[in-house]
Amino acid sequence: MLKKKKIEIIIGTNNEGKLKEIKDLLPKFYLISSPKDYGLRSPKENGKTFLENSLIKAKYFSKKSGKICISDDSGLEIKALNNQPGIYSARWGGKNNNFDLAISKIYLKLKKIDKQWYRKKIDARFICALTIFGLKKKPIQSIGIIKGKISPKKIGKNGFGYDPIFIPDGKRKTFGQMKYSNKLKIDHRSKAFKKIKKFF
Repeated sequence: MLKKKKIEIIIGTNNEGKLKEIKDLLPKFYLISSPKDYGLRSPKENGKTFLENSLIKAKYFSKKSGKICISDDSGLEIKALNNQPGIYSARWGGKNNNFDLAISKIYLKLKKIDKQWYRKKIDARFICALTIFGLKKKPIQSIGIIKGKISPKKIGKNGFGYDPIFIPDGKRKTFGQMKYSNKLKIDHRSKAFKKIKKFF
């Protein structure tokens, strides 16, 4: 385990939403930095799974910064779309990470499959893979999953990414409607973090 002293950890993401969530999950006594602090752009993510892409980022940012890195790769899988967008979730938003565009693509694809899709329950799940690199000889990895349904329309301005169209099972609100603190307790990122928090 890490000793409780001021140790710097770089959070391996240039996504402001992910950066905030991971920072808020980590114990407060760490010095938190991001790729921007080192002028680092994200590496090419050519893995075939969330775990592979998470490792690519964690290893890259750790090597470049010389610090312990915790990195996330996450996305939305929709059963009716053969688990798309999956590992390409961010890329569906184009070069500018426009998630309004990405959500429009999802609705369009669902409509092509079934024009009455919005009247039905569309199963989906958020997946998060976390990797800690530079702490042990081998990378430490975990996966968190939360199941839910796709909302027929965007609701809520909280969160980021696909949050406005994802309704977790057992809830009536989308992640976009939920209070940040409530979402942080149950989402895929927190589930993945709980599995590795003993290392902090």
